[in-house]
Amino acid sequence: MTKLAELSLDSAQRAHRYARGWHCLGVADDYRDGKLHTLNIFGTRLVAFAASTGGITILDAFCPHMGADLSQGTLENDTVVCPFHHWKYDSSGKCVEVPYCKRIPPKAKTRSWLTCEENNLLFIWNNPEGRAPKAGVVIPHLPQMDDPEWIHEWNIDTMLIETNPRELVDNLVDAQHFGPVHGTPTKYFANVFEGHIGRQIFHGDSERLGGDLIAPSAYYGPATHFTELSSMFGDVRVHAILLNSHVPVGPDSFVLRFGCMVKRVPGWTEEQNSEIAKAYVMGNRASFYQDVDIWKHKARIDKPVLAENDGPVYQLREWYQQFFTDEDQVPASMAERREIVTVDER
Repeated sequence: MTKLAELSLDSAQRAHRYARGWHCLGVADDYRDGKLHTLNIFGTRLVAFAASTGGITILDAFCPHMGADLSQGTLENDTVVCPFHHWKYDSSGKCVEVPYCKRIPPKAKTRSWLTCEENNLLFIWNNPEGRAPKAGVVIPHLPQMDDPEWIHEWNIDTMLIETNPRELVDNLVDAQHFGPVHGTPTKYFANVFEGHIGRQIFHGDSERLGGDLIAPSAYYGPATHFTELSSMFGDVRVHAILLNSHVPVGPDSFVLRFGCMVKRVPGWTEEQNSEIAKAYVMGNRASFYQDVDIWKHKARIDKPVLAENDGPVYQLREWYQQFFTDEDQVPASMAERREIVTVDER
C-alpha cells in the first residue's frame, strides 16, 4: 500500500462513526498487572492501565506534544511516561510534569475515557457526541455473580473478525441459520426490542451444547450480549452465562470476545465443572468460526430480499441504527416495546 493510500484509509477510519454504547474489554483484573496495555479500537489507539489503588484508566494514546505512542512508554507512580520526551500524564489525562520545563503548557492534556466494571469485566463508553450515558443505559449486574453455586471465572476466547460488526448483530434475529450453519434446529424463536435493549428468545437442540437448549439473551446497547443458557448433557442439565461482545477496530474489523461462566453441577468436582466451561467455550468458538467463514466470503446487503420466516431483519437494523444517530434525533418510538415471533413449533 502506498503512503497516500495509507493516509486515505486513515482519514476514512477517523471519519467513520462508531456506535454509541458500552463496549467490553475483557476481564478487568487482566489490566491490573502493572503494565500499559495498547488498545487499537474505534479507529484510533488508546492506552489502559491500573493505578496503585486498583482503578483502571483509559487515555488517548497519542501524546499531544509530538504524537508519540504513550502505550509504548512506562508506568511510574500512577502516571504514564511518554517514551519520546518523558512528559508525564495522570489518570485524568492531564500532563503533570515536563522534565525539562517548570511550566506545563495549559493544553497538555490527552482524553480520558469513561469506564465501568461490572460482572468482573471492564467496559469503555463510546459516544461521538461526548455525552455520558443516559440514566438506565448500563451493563446489568448478573445475579449469578452473587450466587456461590456459580464459578465466577470467565473463560474468554478473543479473536479478530475482518468485517463490519453489523454482520454479527444480525444474528440476533436470524432464526433460520441455526440449523444449516450450526446444526441447531429451532423450535421457538422470538425477538423483543425496547429502548437500547434487543432480546432474543431461543429454544431448540444443539449438536454441540446439548439437547433441550433454552437460551434467552439480550444486547445491552450495540455491542454487549449476554445469554442465559441451559441444556441437557446426558441426564444432567447444565446452566451457563455466555458473553458475546465486540469492540470495533476499524470500519470493517472488530475484536470479538466470547466468554462462558458455568454453574456448578451438584456432585461434580471443581475440575469437572471447569472442563464443562471449557467445552462450552470451545463449542461456541467453533460455532462462531462457522459464521466467520461465511462472513469472509459474503457481500454486505443493505436491503436483503427476505422470505416469510426470515425474522425481523429490518426491525433489527432500525433498532441498531439508533446507536449511530445523535441522541436527540433517535425517534421516541424506539422506546416502545416491539415483540416479533418468527418460529413456534412447540
